[in-house]
Amino acid sequence: MTGKSKLPACVVITGGTGSFGRAVLGDLLAAGVEEVRIFSRDEAKQDAMRAEIDDPRVRYRIGDVRDAEAVRDALRGADAVFHAAALKQVPACEFFPVEALRTNVLGTHNVLRAGIEAGVRSVVCLSTDKAVLPVNAMGISKALMEKTALAAARELGARAQTVISVVRYGNVMGSRGSVIPHFRRQIAEGRPLTVTNPAMTRFLMRMGEAVDLVRYAFAHAFQGDLFVRLVPAATIGDLAEAVRRVAGAPDHPVVITGWRHGEKLHETLATARELARAERLGAYLRIGAEMQGLGPLRPADPAQLAAEPVDDLSSDRAERLDVAAICRLIARADADSAPTPSAGEGATPADRGWKAA
Repeated sequence: MTGKSKLPACVVITGGTGSFGRAVLGDLLAAGVEEVRIFSRDEAKQDAMRAEIDDPRVRYRIGDVRDAEAVRDALRGADAVFHAAALKQVPACEFFPVEALRTNVLGTHNVLRAGIEAGVRSVVCLSTDKAVLPVNAMGISKALMEKTALAAARELGARAQTVISVVRYGNVMGSRGSVIPHFRRQIAEGRPLTVTNPAMTRFLMRMGEAVDLVRYAFAHAFQGDLFVRLVPAATIGDLAEAVRRVAGAPDHPVVITGWRHGEKLHETLATARELARAERLGAYLRIGAEMQGLGPLRPADPAQLAAEPVDDLSSDRAERLDVAAICRLIARADADSAPTPSAGEGATPADRGWKAA
């Protein structure tokens, strides 16, 4: 059973005042969704968002995904849940790993359980490439988040009303806390750009592509599917150079600071084992869930095993953007950051990728 592409009547966005929440909210309103519930902890951000987006279809609920009762109340009567609430800052999670566990793992458990109880037809959980072969607390907590979602999907089975899926992101350009806004602030304030290691590579994804990925998972997921969008990568050194050029400050000073707590040299979007069972769907990879139980292993085909990929999909092996290409991508990402559209601005459900009921 898939999540189905029918336009959902009511969508809950956990962590909805964040960058993704704002972007997908505009998408949903333009498509004609009847109700969108923003569920988040920060009343100040909700108040600012309410003042910016004047639409009676948007409902705001103060609450924390750690609070199971608050989550149940927020999800009652919903058709779909986009679970974006998370602790995302790598250094902060290194110093407060239990807090990362409580939000990213136990909070996800609360969302999944409440979604199943409420009979929502789709729960899409947002993950990160840092969950793959993790070395830091944030990545470990997100890996456990993915495993929590898969365990719930396996328990439900293919015929369940609620379809659980996961999407895995790289670096979403322009999102709050990402490196491009950080570099731009440093230039605007006259401070040197702080580059940890110029040779570090990161996958780069526009916010519009991030929204597209969630939309695709909602429309096409089978129980327990994980979706990855194939995107290019760049070195942090080239990214800093591109930001300087776009800002008209090609000679702005750069300082090499060394690695932050918990950082990796390269990131990985999918392991070789995941790639072995992945299905290529245009720009996406659909990685089906391993749904077998804990019983004896079945015999394997040696020829099939020999043909499986041996390399992970890592940022040092992906398509590499040069500085000029990064500049063009930044320009496209800036276009994605246009003000959130209100209803009736000319976009139809088909334009936005959602299908009307």
